[in-house]
This record gives sequence, structure tokens and C-alpha cells, in this order.
Amino acid sequence: MRAGLRLLLLTLVMASTIGCDRVTKHVATAVLADKATQSFLGDTLRLQYAQNMGGFLGLGSELSPIVRTSVFTVAAGVVLAVLLIGLVRSRWSFWPSLGIALLFAGGISNWIDRALHGSVVDFLNIGVGGLRTGIFNFADVAIMLGIAIFLFSRLSARATPKNALEWTRNG
Repeated sequence: MRAGLRLLLLTLVMASTIGCDRVTKHVATAVLADKATQSFLGDTLRLQYAQNMGGFLGLGSELSPIVRTSVFTVAAGVVLAVLLIGLVRSRWSFWPSLGIALLFAGGISNWIDRALHGSVVDFLNIGVGGLRTGIFNFADVAIMLGIAIFLFSRLSARATPKNALEWTRNG
């Protein structure tokens, strides 16, 4: 894939991911804040407003404000900057690049919330019976999907020979 087309596609993915996350958080705040949990699909999907002051699934929310800011705003900002630089400078194929783009887009959208408000709006919960996820948002889905795509593409690249001729000679 040409570099210009790759960059355009990845930019569109990042912009649409950030846009969707920003819109869904805004709607969740307007519609769900100070309301009871709403249940759909036989309680498989719950919409429940929450402000997450910690990281993934609230991890670290009990830390002092200065430590939370240091970890979730300052350190996360540095990691996101490194991710973006790595994405721009990488020579990865499209799939690992897509994974990093989704990871970056979800991360930067949550980072914006933390930098501006000190917390992230979460509102989705899925599960069956007592087996449920924590409350999360669209950015969290992008982050997890990005990690999965990146890892799967890198692991499958290692397991796949560079070309069939090389495989038959060495196999």
C-alpha cells in the first residue's frame, strides 16, 4: 500500500474513532447522568453513567490526585506521543499500523478527558447474569481492538513464511 494512502486511511480511522468517542461520551453525559441504569437485550447491555478517575476499569482511582495526574495524564501523554511517533515512522504493514492507530485514537480521546476534567466518562456494561464487564466507553473498545489487531498481526507475521519458495526450501 502506498505511504500516502496508508497515512490517509490511518488518519481517517483515528479521526473517526476520536469523533465517535467524543460524541458518545457527550450523549451519555446528556442522557444518562443522574439517571438509573438502563437495560437492553435481556440485561446483556446496560447503559450506566460513571466518571472514571482511574485507568482501565477504574484501576488507580484510589490514588492521590497528584499521583493520578502524574500517571494518567503526564506519563500517559508521553506514551501516546511515543506511539504516534512510532506509527508515523514505522514501516509496518497496514494491519499492525491500524492496531496502533486505534490504540492511539482511543488513548488520546480518554487522555483529553483526563487532561480537561480529571476523569473519563464511561457508560457501557455488557454481560450475562453475574458475569459482566466493568463500565467502559467507545475509546476503551478502540484501545482493546487496537491491541488485539496489533498482536494478532505481529504474531501471524512471525508464523507466516516470507514467501512460499523460502518455506519449501527451509521446510
